[in-house]
Amino acid sequence: MAEANYFYKNNSIYFNEHIPDDDLVEFAIHECIHYLQEIKDKKNCLIRMGLCDYTEFKVYGLGLNEAAVQLISSKINKIPKEEVKYFDINFEAVSPSYYPLECCLVNQLAYITGENVLFESTLKSTDTFKKTFSNLTSPKTFMTIQNAFDIILKAEEEILKLNNKIVQIDDRNKKVDGMIKKIDELKNEIKLTFMKTQNLIISSYFDSSFNNIFDLEGIEKYRRKLYAFKDYLGATDGYTFFNDYYVSKMEALEYKYNLLENGQLETALKVITKKENLFIKLVKSIKKLIFGSSTNEENSY
Repeated sequence: MAEANYFYKNNSIYFNEHIPDDDLVEFAIHECIHYLQEIKDKKNCLIRMGLCDYTEFKVYGLGLNEAAVQLISSKINKIPKEEVKYFDINFEAVSPSYYPLECCLVNQLAYITGENVLFESTLKSTDTFKKTFSNLTSPKTFMTIQNAFDIILKAEEEILKLNNKIVQIDDRNKKVDGMIKKIDELKNEIKLTFMKTQNLIISSYFDSSFNNIFDLEGIEKYRRKLYAFKDYLGATDGYTFFNDYYVSKMEALEYKYNLLENGQLETALKVITKKENLFIKLVKSIKKLIFGSSTNEENSY
């Protein structure tokens, strides 16, 4: 079903025969990147390809890796950005024709970590990007986002399979109606998964980085970075999450700005630390009363 495919066992690239000659280079670059990514064991079995891990019983990161590779390929081929609409989602696509939704999301991730981190990790098959994004948000958030890429990719493949089956049927019947209904369900799943993932990327990163603002310069950097994220968004009719989030964070920034300007933030942090230390002492005292001075019992608490 793919336009082109790299097969690691014989280091070959296979192309669909209907691809115009002028488009071969674009597809070849994507597949050549896969060749650069591959890591095999002594038995010539594939264990890693970029951001995709083949060592477990389940393959992890396939959708994320395809998106990252296509983003790199689009930049190499100097593909111009284009305003598009897929599955009722409007956005400026960095890869209008291939993996457009996945590339939109991975471009958001690259904006957060920096393109160099994503691209180097993709090409060298390392966990640097995973660790960087996890440190900026959380490991659980990274896994949720990684799984979302696979959900979108799988749903797109299912739609393609069903469309191919429908084309081969001459007369419309109940079976065709069932396949059309399934396609609509898959499209809706893709839309919902995309929007939930985008909102998670926004809230997880900007909530976390908000807590790391300790000076006026940090406030301005945060404001600019959050505002610029609007250029990376995908939006459906009635989508208000980003605007609502932006307004709430601007209000919180204003409050923090006033604290910093009056030198009160440092005092507030000291009070919080004092309370935390008092709580820890209280817990230790309770443990001592319950368990005595037994080291083993204290360690098991």
